[in-house]
Amino acid sequence: MATICPTVTAFSEHEYKEQIERLQPFARRVHIDLMDGEFAPTMSPAIDKVWWPHEFTADIHLMYQRPMEHLEILIKLKPHMVVIHNEADVHHMHFAAALHRHGIKTGLAILHDTPIEYAYQIMHSFDHILVFSGHLGHHGGEADLGLLDKVRKIQEHHPDAEIGWDGGINAENATQLMNAGVDVLNVGGFIQKADVPAVAYEQLQSLNRGHH
Repeated sequence: MATICPTVTAFSEHEYKEQIERLQPFARRVHIDLMDGEFAPTMSPAIDKVWWPHEFTADIHLMYQRPMEHLEILIKLKPHMVVIHNEADVHHMHFAAALHRHGIKTGLAILHDTPIEYAYQIMHSFDHILVFSGHLGHHGGEADLGLLDKVRKIQEHHPDAEIGWDGGINAENATQLMNAGVDVLNVGGFIQKADVPAVAYEQLQSLNRGHH
């Protein structure tokens, strides 16, 4: 079974709180986008303003140019996982090792136009590889299913990795992503912008249960 993981992409503390509370009745694992206004064109609330309900399993997707500068506070927050970008200005293996020492999992995100081959040398330092198909720092990307080739190559090169997808997931393409081997579907606008978010979430979960 894949994991349906709603995302939080907020530009103010108020909006952040609203999005977390919208997910609280039904979500178990959530994907929190943090943007620095440099690597990503938008800005989220600062890391020290980030929180989540204790029952959530929280993944932090750090769309930051220099993740290493925030290592201490990330360790203090103790999320389930921190995802950084292949394209960020960081010694990826040092970053991953530092988090692993504190029992925090690590993820490596690959932007749409970055060939997956660029990540082959470092991907084994990470527990999770995220295929990114959206727009940095915004809800509502397109799921470019041409990127499923990346999923296949990750499976070949790092068969133990959990594979995530971020960008444009909805009820029309979720099954195809699951069938291709995506383990974690990070879903933004389809849930956050739904009339009844819990219903949208349940729609994806029922596809998930029907998927073998």
